Amino acid sequence: MRKIDVFNHIWPEKYYRALLNQVGTMTEITKRSGAIPMMVDLDVRFRVMDEFEDYQQILSLAAPPLEVLGGVEVARELSRIGSDGMADLCTKYPSRFPGFIASIAMIDAECAVEEARRAVEDLGACGIQIYTNVSGKPLDAPEFGHIFRALEALRKPIWIHPTRTAKFPDYQTEELSLYEIWWTFGWPYESSAAQARIVFSKMLDKMPNLKFIIHHAGGMTPFFEGRVGPGWDQLGARTSFLDYKPLLKELKKRPLDYFKSFYVDTATFGSLAALECSLSFYGVDHVLFASDAPFDPEGGPMYIRETIRCIDALGLSVEDRKKLYHENACKLLGIS
Repeated sequence: MRKIDVFNHIWPEKYYRALLNQVGTMTEITKRSGAIPMMVDLDVRFRVMDEFEDYQQILSLAAPPLEVLGGVEVARELSRIGSDGMADLCTKYPSRFPGFIASIAMIDAECAVEEARRAVEDLGACGIQIYTNVSGKPLDAPEFGHIFRALEALRKPIWIHPTRTAKFPDYQTEELSLYEIWWTFGWPYESSAAQARIVFSKMLDKMPNLKFIIHHAGGMTPFFEGRVGPGWDQLGARTSFLDYKPLLKELKKRPLDYFKSFYVDTATFGSLAALECSLSFYGVDHVLFASDAPFDPEGGPMYIRETIRCIDALGLSVEDRKKLYHENACKLLGIS
């Protein structure tokens, strides 16, 4: 059965060289990515891909967000080089890479719009990747409205990747998040918080053609369906400093219904329970196969293998497995 992995990561050769030139000595998450051969070595990537039958990848740049790597000019250059590099790979190896996701730098609205249009209209990108916050700012900040209106006009999905570092402390008395809590629990929280800000800012009412794909099976949202549903039906009951009741009435749907309209991927790192929870919440038509390769202990194959194992263990019909593995992606991304 055809499998289209809609969220895995790469650094094309020219992008990797430009990245090294801009950041110099790599640290933390950037250093970790650079140490994984599959990130930059195509031969290694092809060997990993060949372990799985009828397996293809939609390429996307790995974290961190472009806006944290330097100023506006640096972000512009890296965005352009990254999209060009992935487009070249899709042209050279169409049977392996049926598409790519362009990354834009949200700190530069005009350039973000220009690069998104160029990537989609000229290079054939099947969507755009952004992050859960922009240098600490929420996605519903007013200065990003122009970008989202332009992205809606492109009619391509928007992938939302979580971003948070150790500089986000877990307790007010500390300056850093310890034990990589910022990643293990912080990233699923970031994904859930971003969905909430999109919903309650009425972005989906104002721009109904926006379609978002949330990484890691939707973060925390599926597990907390009761809080998202009956809990947020009582929005304002727990708040004295602001009256949220008018907002609840202004929304065209229940908060829960907006959350269920998001698309998500299957990147749960081999957790069958997480995948079952996500499928139960979002429904089989809103879940797309993705592995998050190559960030596993084996440097590539493990998350692909474990994700396939989990999907095949769900007991789904052949029709529903086809939806997860490739049909949902083809429909949403416009892939033949």
